Amino acid sequence: MADIEGAKDTKDFYLDVPFENQAFFLRGSGALDWGMQNRLARIFNPASGRTVMLAIDHGYFQGPTTGLERVDVSILPLLPHTNALMLTRGILRTTIPSTFSQGIVLRASGGPSILKELSNEQIALDIDDAIRLNACAMAVQVFIGGEFETQSIHNLTRLVDAGLRYGVITLGVTAVGKTMVRDAKYFRLACRICAELGAQIVKTYYVPEGFETITASCPVPVVMAGGKKLPELEALTMAYRAVSEGAAGVDMGRNIFQADAPVAMIQAVGKVVHELMKPEPAYDLYQTLKHETAGVRS
Repeated sequence: MADIEGAKDTKDFYLDVPFENQAFFLRGSGALDWGMQNRLARIFNPASGRTVMLAIDHGYFQGPTTGLERVDVSILPLLPHTNALMLTRGILRTTIPSTFSQGIVLRASGGPSILKELSNEQIALDIDDAIRLNACAMAVQVFIGGEFETQSIHNLTRLVDAGLRYGVITLGVTAVGKTMVRDAKYFRLACRICAELGAQIVKTYYVPEGFETITASCPVPVVMAGGKKLPELEALTMAYRAVSEGAAGVDMGRNIFQADAPVAMIQAVGKVVHELMKPEPAYDLYQTLKHETAGVRS
């Protein structure tokens, strides 16, 4: 029993201070449960409201991608500079240190390899395992206009339902096939469908014409996919334009781990995303950091 002797009778109930419950400020998150908001705050920097997510899940359909042959060697030095890591549960369990405290986004769909029809994906992760691995989010590919469009949308809705039951975020990834047009009209359609069906984050590609209409018409945060490898200045320019036009950050893979100096590149991307550093100064920073680490594995 608590010792009440000497307890003060006077208490301050702050009657003149209105009660405030501050929800996470990210678009669309105010109506989410506390646990989901907390998971969003581990993916997105609470100060800037944006994320530098590092995508290293390429092996789930194309094997040991260039730059990911040895994740333990090439990726671990990047971890201190990322807000979130998008990867498979196999790589998480075998390779990522359990001391990693940033957001974990697990690849949750899969099936076909690059040798088959990519849109024929199924759910490849049980929500129980996502919880066991302390994941913040589950990522599912959605192939709007693809051969297996309906199946991929069903994968999304099933994961959204499971995530809502247990407080885990669902990230909808707008996939594009070889014959699909990559323009603002298509991505407005794909992103809006993902959000309407319950995804709390949407990942999509940048387009130079009308990208701001994609982010404006999507009621949840849009994260820009890095896409194919570009020269470093071009990649930094694309990231700058995306966040300037409403993206809540980037999910880059090849444009970071295939850069000449990946550690320098991810730091330059971070300056662009979180501080809106313009591309040219960010590229100068990249070059400076690259030269400082010359001769050191980066």
